[in-house]
Amino acid sequence: MNEYLEANRRLWDEWVDVNSRSDLYRLEEFKKGGSKLAPFIVDEVGDVAGKSLLHLQCHFGMDTLSWARLGAQVTGIDFSPRAVEVARDLAFELGIDGRFIQSNVLEADGVLDERFDVVFTSIGVLGWLPDLPRWGEVVAHFVKPGGFFYICELHPFAQVFDDEVAEPELRFRYPYFTRQEPIEIQTQGSYADLEADVKQPVHYGWVHDMGEIVTVLAQNGLRIEYLHEHPFGIEVQFPFMKKRDDGRFYLPEGMAEIPLLFSLRATKG
Repeated sequence: MNEYLEANRRLWDEWVDVNSRSDLYRLEEFKKGGSKLAPFIVDEVGDVAGKSLLHLQCHFGMDTLSWARLGAQVTGIDFSPRAVEVARDLAFELGIDGRFIQSNVLEADGVLDERFDVVFTSIGVLGWLPDLPRWGEVVAHFVKPGGFFYICELHPFAQVFDDEVAEPELRFRYPYFTRQEPIEIQTQGSYADLEADVKQPVHYGWVHDMGEIVTVLAQNGLRIEYLHEHPFGIEVQFPFMKKRDDGRFYLPEGMAEIPLLFSLRATKG
């Protein structure tokens, strides 16, 4: 594992405990039942009852176990040993049948030799990956014939703007087009708790544009069924976003709408 990924792994090992205690994740509420998944994601993925589902970059398993509560036979993969440990403990505590495996997602096909009806990943995952063509190979590898891959993710266009500006203004800050070298980011707590005490001082992210995302999937034999762009977020992406009655976060009224999330489904024949 290179120095960038090792720094990120150390950070995520710390973030697991921060996030599992945070108001954003509401873990104690989750333990009482229900789902961590956004309703529109559940609708787009469809009925998973009785299907095998692989969750790539699963963190500490709340989304994964939410799919299990909907009837899927779930496997989660994450590169953080601490995340996998907490996910396994959570599954055991809740009596939910879920399998969790520790692996870098780009090497996952070397530790798991199975195919799945559904391969799933969501929000805040691609920017941690230095090699998206390799990711496309891994995704396609795990989708069984007749199955599909689904991703809901931060829209690449929305990620060019400064996410630290407090006033309602979109200012360009980051590149849009794919680049090989990572961006070094100073760590400030966790996205779930900005005030948390975190020891890892920096972490690293990679830029992937929409063209690259779609292309690496298509080049590995997956047929794009749809690509949806959404003018809302599930969480706050900019400090000035407002929560509406539907539970989603939007830019303030009067600002031009931009795509904040995208969702994509791709099938294997």
